[in-house]
Amino acid sequence: MHIHRRNNVRVAGEGPATLVFAHGFGCDQTMWRYLEPQFRQHYRTVLFDLVGSGRSDLDAYDMRRYATLDGYADDLREVVDSVPGAGDGPVICISHSVSAMSTLLATIAAPGLFAAQVMLAPSPCYIDEPATGYRGGFTRADIDDLLRAMDSNYLGWSGTMAPAIMGAPGQPALGEDLARSFCRTDPAIARHFAQATFLSDHRAILPRNTTPALIVQCSDDFIAPVPVGAYLREMLPRSSLQVVENLGHCPHMSAPDASYRAIRGFLDGLRL
Repeated sequence: MHIHRRNNVRVAGEGPATLVFAHGFGCDQTMWRYLEPQFRQHYRTVLFDLVGSGRSDLDAYDMRRYATLDGYADDLREVVDSVPGAGDGPVICISHSVSAMSTLLATIAAPGLFAAQVMLAPSPCYIDEPATGYRGGFTRADIDDLLRAMDSNYLGWSGTMAPAIMGAPGQPALGEDLARSFCRTDPAIARHFAQATFLSDHRAILPRNTTPALIVQCSDDFIAPVPVGAYLREMLPRSSLQVVENLGHCPHMSAPDASYRAIRGFLDGLRL
């Protein structure tokens, strides 16, 4: 199967470096529309849909392949390899939420794949671990309740959760946009992806990342609370942390200008 069709790959812009944008749970590449165009003047940009999302090939969704984030990490590597000329200059991945961990897996598997990684609202583990003091933001019971709610009434869950995840109380249209995106996703695929996302724990592999990383943390985000950003900064060897003033989990949508400044400052500092 051609990867560009499988993942609905779109290439735009021009420049010596390539930026690959990886969206999060319940979303698709259109969620980058406030941020990605700002980079096109100086970079080539690559947008794609995770399999099971957006306009990807739904027939390519395999329950075994995507039972963990490793399947998405493998896809990301294939997407990068499929873009003509991407290997001629540095490639940087800008990923949101759970895709930050998929990108981390891809980076560890292929250390030369990316020159740098930008993580927007990432979390290596969503469940608290009182024994070690780790604060992920949820208890295991919270996650079990979330998955049961998805099972019983996915559309109702989407209508309630999407605005809460988006935050941005002054921009209600963004929450409605995310709710529509959730509702466009096949409920069985969304439930399967949610389990792979919220039950994952990638804390042990963080020290293995050798690629420079920027963590963009929202100042008020119940999905990835502030302590998570601090934990990632401590555990990722070559990382820096930027906190943007934003209520919610989607700074690329609700605070795109602040996100752009944080990312651009990081990229400029790399001297690519």
